[in-house]
Amino acid sequence: MATSGVLVGADETTAVTRAFRLPMISLFIALAVLIASLSFGVAVGAADVPFNGILRSLIDHVPFVSLSTGLTDTQETILWQWRIPRLLLGALVGSSLAVSGAAYQGVFRNPLADPFLLGAAAGAGLGATLVIVTSSDRSFGPLGTVPMAAFVGALLGVSISAALGRSAGRSTASLLLAGVASAAFLTACQTFLMQRHVESIQEVYGWLIGRLSTSGWTEVNLLFPYFLVCGSVIFLHRRHLDVLRLGDDEAKSLGLRPGRIRLVVIIAASFLTAAAVAVSGLIAFVGIVIPHIVRLAVGSSYRVVIPLSAILGAAFLSVGDVAARTVLSPAELPIGVVTAFVGAPFFAVVLWRTRGQM
Repeated sequence: MATSGVLVGADETTAVTRAFRLPMISLFIALAVLIASLSFGVAVGAADVPFNGILRSLIDHVPFVSLSTGLTDTQETILWQWRIPRLLLGALVGSSLAVSGAAYQGVFRNPLADPFLLGAAAGAGLGATLVIVTSSDRSFGPLGTVPMAAFVGALLGVSISAALGRSAGRSTASLLLAGVASAAFLTACQTFLMQRHVESIQEVYGWLIGRLSTSGWTEVNLLFPYFLVCGSVIFLHRRHLDVLRLGDDEAKSLGLRPGRIRLVVIIAASFLTAAAVAVSGLIAFVGIVIPHIVRLAVGSSYRVVIPLSAILGAAFLSVGDVAARTVLSPAELPIGVVTAFVGAPFFAVVLWRTRGQM
């Protein structure tokens, strides 16, 4: 009996070790992909900047380290005032959208939930457009008018989708169609505003199709506080999202408050989506492509899905931005077009795979 107990204990220990090892291996692989993507992104561009000079410049910016980079002043300016800020902005936007998508999917227990399909992005777009075309105060600071208006719009879009979906049933199809309806309505309101303010159409349109153009570090500094706070809130609730998958009754029996958890996660995800949309415009499909890739690779536990979505979302948009800058060089392809080319077929495949659930 004692021997049997020892064997059982050993088997349990081995199972726990294997369960822990898989997320760690996946995390290291994801980090390697991110590092490779960032390295590729910083090395590729219209201007010729030697990669060894880039590495030396990066080391030179480490505190208490002084190193001759071999780069000219122009190359240093290109690297630190354009290429690296744009690369980091793309990584932050991709990570924000991917984490928001995973959070919405966990809250609504729906694999097709997405910041764009739920109307959050359309609502954020309407709020930001309203400020752009009607207000002279277009501040983009962490508490600026554009992000705040985008947040209110994002929350409005999600609320409309959730209310319509709940009234029509709790199925995947109900929520999906409710999201399409709310996004269409909010987009129509946005189009009306644009038609009433023709002088702002070019500015709004350039923002709508998605772009990662930067003016130094302004946009990065804007988005980072939102990403840090809202991303941390979602990350800390990742285990709660796993419990919500079992149902509200099970969550309550474990001492959790499902309604409060949903509210907190929805607000955090909406704020994160709004901040990303405010600085980059509408970049679709990141929030549905990346979480699904993670699920296919490592399983559906949000304990793993949330952090891996953050890492791979950053890598995905970093590579996508390189494609946007180089495919039609010297012209630039909007990043929203690149993600749509990848995301639309992927979404069609996901929709086909979940047809039995619908």
